Amino acid sequence: MLYNYGSVNIDHVYRVPHLVRPGETLSCHGYRQVLGGKGANQSLAIARAGGKVVHWGRLGQGDRWALETLSSAGVNISHIELTADASGHAIIQVDDHGENAIIIHPGANNGFTDAQQRALASSVVTDDWLLLQNECNALGKMMTLAADRGMRIAFNPAPMNAGVLRLPLEVCHLLFLNRGEAAALVGQDDHASAQVLVEALRARLPRVEIVLTLGSEGVCYVHGETQYRLSAHHVTPKDTTAAGDTFIGYFMAARQNDADLIEALRLASAAAALCVQREGAAPSIPVLSEVLDVTRDWPELELLTS
Repeated sequence: MLYNYGSVNIDHVYRVPHLVRPGETLSCHGYRQVLGGKGANQSLAIARAGGKVVHWGRLGQGDRWALETLSSAGVNISHIELTADASGHAIIQVDDHGENAIIIHPGANNGFTDAQQRALASSVVTDDWLLLQNECNALGKMMTLAADRGMRIAFNPAPMNAGVLRLPLEVCHLLFLNRGEAAALVGQDDHASAQVLVEALRARLPRVEIVLTLGSEGVCYVHGETQYRLSAHHVTPKDTTAAGDTFIGYFMAARQNDADLIEALRLASAAAALCVQREGAAPSIPVLSEVLDVTRDWPELELLTS
């Protein structure tokens, strides 16, 4: 089984001609309120990709409507606590080129107690997967509990901050990073080449599988001396908000279903490419049949290195 210790947010999405500048007041030309949060998005992507996932989360009682999206997709929501705390939420700007800027308030996502974490961890068995992002509190404690239970741990340190550097990353089996997150983790410049980042990550975490997403440059997988690099699908984006979450969800579902590694990377890349051609976060995450139908005529991604 795959468990996701992840955020559940309410997203306030504003379509704008450009991202607001300092001191500027800008009128939007569209607004939506939808389910969001990296945790919820990744659980949704896992379920829509055909995986089985139990979500561990917290949400304000007044926003229980947001759980219908998860439940209807097949996410097990029985361990999402409805609380008197205000829900986490995000203010998201999306401009006419599909770029976004996001402000997050953690709210209920930061309310997990030691007792709750121990209770959650007690329900798992050895070799279950635990997926985490950086939008809930006490990640280090949750990682340690999971490792003690023999779980395989996958971590997406987004949004990246200095606290990630203090986490017990050595207990992770799999890390999902974009270029900026990778650079911050290994003390490199954001403009460092992919190979420089790969070598630094390999030295920093030699036993951990690394999936490094590089946008239009594709994706790189590293584990010890094994390295693969795949090209990217070239599409015109409308909204990139949930692209990374879609990639992670599809990759984890493929791993759960024992897919070949290269096939898992190709499927996740195709799902993310389809996602960015749609608006919104959760609403843009495709189901598996859509990905297979739409990408059937797309060229196969090139394996650049092995």
